Amino acid sequence: MASGQVRASHILIKHQGSRRKSSWKDPEGRVISATTRDAAVAQLQSLRDDVVSGTAKFDAVASRYSDCSSAKRGGDLGPFGRGQMQKPFEDATYALKVGEVSEIVDTDSGFHIIMRTG
Repeated sequence: MASGQVRASHILIKHQGSRRKSSWKDPEGRVISATTRDAAVAQLQSLRDDVVSGTAKFDAVASRYSDCSSAKRGGDLGPFGRGQMQKPFEDATYALKVGEVSEIVDTDSGFHIIMRTG
């Protein structure tokens, strides 16, 4: 990893306000287009609770529920530096310690929880 870079995994839940209303698990965007912001937040909060309590592993939850194609890697985005991600996502990631899970982060893509892994 280059100097100044971080590594993170995330779980993305898209909703009707997301800029791209389709994903690997919803190619037509039917579910996403019917998902309100509140419903997306509620689902993600429940998933976060499971991860933080130890009931579920982050990568397993990401693989099953995340709307990002990184789901097939357990949510792993690999290393990235400043300016490569949407600002709220970047700021949240850099603020975490390795192993920490963020609160819910809102971007143009949808809602995320982020785990800093490096």
